[in-house]
Amino acid sequence: MAFTLGALDQSPLREGGTAADALGESVHLAQALEGFGYRHYWVSEHHNTPGFAGTAPEILIGQIAARTTSIRVGSAGVMLSHYSALKVAETFRVLAAFHPGRLDVGVGRAPGGDPLTTRALAYPKSPNNVANDYPQQVIDLVAYLRGNLDPGHPFAPIRAQPGPPATDMPEVWLLGSSDYSARLAAALGLPYSFADFFGDRAAMGPQVTRLYREAFQPSELLAAPRVNVAIQVFCADSAGDAKRVASSYRLMRLRRRQGRLGALQPPSVDLPGLDADEREWMERDTAGLIVGDPARVRSELDAVAERYGTHELSIVTNCYAFEDRLRSCRLVAQAAGIEPLRP
Repeated sequence: MAFTLGALDQSPLREGGTAADALGESVHLAQALEGFGYRHYWVSEHHNTPGFAGTAPEILIGQIAARTTSIRVGSAGVMLSHYSALKVAETFRVLAAFHPGRLDVGVGRAPGGDPLTTRALAYPKSPNNVANDYPQQVIDLVAYLRGNLDPGHPFAPIRAQPGPPATDMPEVWLLGSSDYSARLAAALGLPYSFADFFGDRAAMGPQVTRLYREAFQPSELLAAPRVNVAIQVFCADSAGDAKRVASSYRLMRLRRRQGRLGALQPPSVDLPGLDADEREWMERDTAGLIVGDPARVRSELDAVAERYGTHELSIVTNCYAFEDRLRSCRLVAQAAGIEPLRP
């Protein structure tokens, strides 16, 4: 099945590395992926999360967009519950003024951190009531970006600034790993991206995206359902090397489950020091990863596209060495047969 490729980047930190390394590598990887033919590059938002340097996607988006020319750049996502819709809209309007027609604003309702950090982000106010406030925040964000707040809205006189044409505004995506955001995206007529890369959602993903399609209501923004799926992929010249590259991420997931938060550790196929229970849990938890040589990866990506009924895939590759990450993304592009956009 033919598909397009994008990337979702969490700016992972490695043991012995720095935040400057991680953020700089995000910029360099985006530049390389533009040359490989990837269609978009989305960056994430995490707070008080050792192991990920991406706390401010809007800043990183500006850095990446300024150093690329054609690839779409966006967030996956802005955790909208922490902010006002107006502030997010104005931030992305500034970005759109610099880079018209190239931006995506993906938003999520998850906090991107632990409960205490969620309170700190809102302090001294109280955190937003996500269940009650989030749908209205999404509606307002879209309206502020398009400059068409409902006349009955309490803030109807306000126009988000600066004011480039609505045609240059970012595409708004709802991100999710359950049916909540899928239902909301369907009701509002917005595109939806499913977080298969979390590692434990693949079994429910096709059902969620099917629900989205069945409930979809066409809007001025989107006439038909549009689904993106983000998956964790590790590709190398051989199956054994791909397993080695993936080992750092698999170990990170295990350590997080144990409450031992931290950066990616050097890869090791054997992963010494783990007991039988840890190995069993890790194998079960990471069974949904795509790990292999180019032929194996292409076959599994075809299966994902078929299972979800979409031609839009986003690749996530959290590994220790930047060179391994870069090579994995290049091999995936070659296996998929994608080509760079022509200027």
